[in-house]
Amino acid sequence: MEIIFHAHHAVVPEALRQRAERAVRKLARRFSRIVDAIVRFEADGPVRRVEIVLRAPRSRRFVALGVDRAYGPALAVAAARMEAQVTRVKRTPKSRGAGVARM
Repeated sequence: MEIIFHAHHAVVPEALRQRAERAVRKLARRFSRIVDAIVRFEADGPVRRVEIVLRAPRSRRFVALGVDRAYGPALAVAAARMEAQVTRVKRTPKSRGAGVARM
Protein backbone atom coordinates (compact mmCIF):
# COMPACT_ATOMS: atom_id res chain seq x y z
CA MET A 1 0.00 0.00 0.00
CA GLU A 2 1.27 3.44 -0.93
CA ILE A 3 0.63 6.38 1.41
CA ILE A 4 0.82 9.90 -0.02
CA PHE A 5 1.01 12.95 2.23
CA HIS A 6 -0.08 16.41 1.03
CA ALA A 7 0.47 19.58 3.07
CA HIS A 8 -1.40 22.66 1.85
CA HIS A 9 -0.23 25.84 3.61
CA ALA A 10 0.81 23.61 6.50
CA VAL A 11 3.95 22.56 8.32
CA VAL A 12 3.46 19.00 9.51
CA PRO A 13 5.96 17.53 12.00
CA GLU A 14 7.44 14.11 11.32
CA ALA A 15 5.82 12.70 14.49
CA LEU A 16 2.37 13.63 13.16
CA ARG A 17 3.13 12.01 9.79
CA GLN A 18 4.13 8.80 11.57
CA ARG A 19 0.94 8.92 13.63
CA ALA A 20 -1.12 9.37 10.46
CA GLU A 21 0.73 6.49 8.80
CA ARG A 22 0.00 4.20 11.77
CA ALA A 23 -3.69 5.16 11.64
CA VAL A 24 -3.92 4.47 7.90
CA ARG A 25 -2.14 1.11 8.21
CA LYS A 26 -4.51 0.13 11.02
CA LEU A 27 -7.49 1.00 8.83
CA ALA A 28 -5.98 -0.90 5.89
CA ARG A 29 -5.71 -4.06 8.02
CA ARG A 30 -9.45 -3.89 8.69
CA PHE A 31 -10.22 -3.58 4.98
CA SER A 32 -7.55 -5.70 3.33
CA ARG A 33 -8.03 -4.59 -0.27
CA ILE A 34 -6.76 -1.02 0.11
CA VAL A 35 -4.46 -0.02 -2.78
CA ASP A 36 -3.35 3.45 -1.71
CA ALA A 37 -4.10 6.21 0.74
CA ILE A 38 -3.87 9.99 0.58
CA VAL A 39 -3.61 12.07 3.74
CA ARG A 40 -4.07 15.83 3.29
CA PHE A 41 -3.15 18.39 5.93
CA GLU A 42 -4.59 21.87 5.34
CA ALA A 43 -4.35 25.09 7.33
CA ASP A 44 -6.86 27.88 6.80
CA GLY A 45 -6.41 30.55 9.46
CA PRO A 46 -7.10 29.00 12.87
CA VAL A 47 -8.76 25.92 11.33
CA ARG A 48 -6.79 22.73 10.66
CA ARG A 49 -8.19 20.03 8.39
CA VAL A 50 -7.06 16.46 7.91
CA GLU A 51 -8.59 14.45 5.08
CA ILE A 52 -7.98 10.73 4.61
CA VAL A 53 -8.82 9.06 1.30
CA LEU A 54 -8.57 5.27 0.87
CA ARG A 55 -8.95 3.56 -2.50
CA ALA A 56 -9.80 -0.08 -3.05
CA PRO A 57 -9.99 -1.87 -6.42
CA ARG A 58 -13.46 -2.19 -7.92
CA SER A 59 -14.89 -0.28 -4.99
CA ARG A 60 -15.75 3.26 -4.08
CA ARG A 61 -13.31 5.61 -2.43
CA PHE A 62 -13.57 6.12 1.30
CA VAL A 63 -13.19 9.75 2.38
CA ALA A 64 -13.12 11.11 5.92
CA LEU A 65 -12.55 14.69 7.06
CA GLY A 66 -11.53 15.93 10.49
CA VAL A 67 -11.58 19.62 11.42
CA ASP A 68 -10.18 21.16 14.61
CA ARG A 69 -7.85 23.90 15.86
CA ALA A 70 -4.86 21.51 15.86
CA TYR A 71 -3.77 18.67 13.58
CA GLY A 72 -3.69 15.97 16.27
CA PRO A 73 -7.39 16.09 17.19
CA ALA A 74 -8.36 16.60 13.53
CA LEU A 75 -6.44 13.43 12.61
CA ALA A 76 -8.18 11.50 15.39
CA VAL A 77 -11.63 12.63 14.16
CA ALA A 78 -10.82 11.73 10.55
CA ALA A 79 -9.49 8.29 11.57
CA ALA A 80 -12.61 7.60 13.68
CA ARG A 81 -14.90 8.57 10.79
CA MET A 82 -12.92 6.40 8.39
CA GLU A 83 -13.11 3.44 10.76
CA ALA A 84 -16.90 3.85 10.94
CA GLN A 85 -17.13 3.80 7.13
CA VAL A 86 -14.94 0.71 6.79
CA THR A 87 -16.87 -1.10 9.54
CA ARG A 88 -20.19 -0.26 7.88
CA VAL A 89 -19.01 -1.65 4.52
CA LYS A 90 -17.63 -4.87 6.01
CA ARG A 91 -20.97 -5.83 7.57
CA THR A 92 -23.17 -8.15 5.55
CA PRO A 93 -26.74 -7.13 4.68
CA LYS A 94 -28.04 -9.81 7.06
CA SER A 95 -25.99 -8.50 10.00
CA ARG A 96 -26.99 -4.90 9.22
CA GLY A 97 -30.66 -5.83 9.59
CA ALA A 98 -30.14 -7.86 12.77
CA GLY A 99 -30.29 -4.79 15.01
CA VAL A 100 -33.67 -3.70 13.64
CA ALA A 101 -36.69 -4.91 15.61
CA ARG A 102 -39.25 -6.63 13.45
CA MET A 103 -42.90 -6.13 14.19
